[in-house]
Amino acid sequence: MVDTAFQARSLYRNLLRFSNRFSSYNFREYARRRTRDAFREYKNVEDPRKIQELMQKGLKELQMLKRQTMISQFFQMDRLVVEGGASGKQKGRRGDIVRQKELG
Repeated sequence: MVDTAFQARSLYRNLLRFSNRFSSYNFREYARRRTRDAFREYKNVEDPRKIQELMQKGLKELQMLKRQTMISQFFQMDRLVVEGGASGKQKGRRGDIVRQKELG
């Protein structure tokens, strides 16, 4: 049981870690919220077969999340106001935010 608890915590941390890699704020927040809600929903499950089933489902979700975060890296978008920090267009190699003055 201790090993299963360790694996569940590890899966939870990995899901949250990969959720943070989305370039889009909306996808990032949705993935975090979905992960937290799923773990809260099933936190009191004690049936070993159900736990294994949920762990397998979580591992599949992690693999999907890894693929999706990689794809999202190809499509950089401007930061939203709710994300805070500097506003403006993304320019440069490191994804720096550069303020551009609107003309016209």
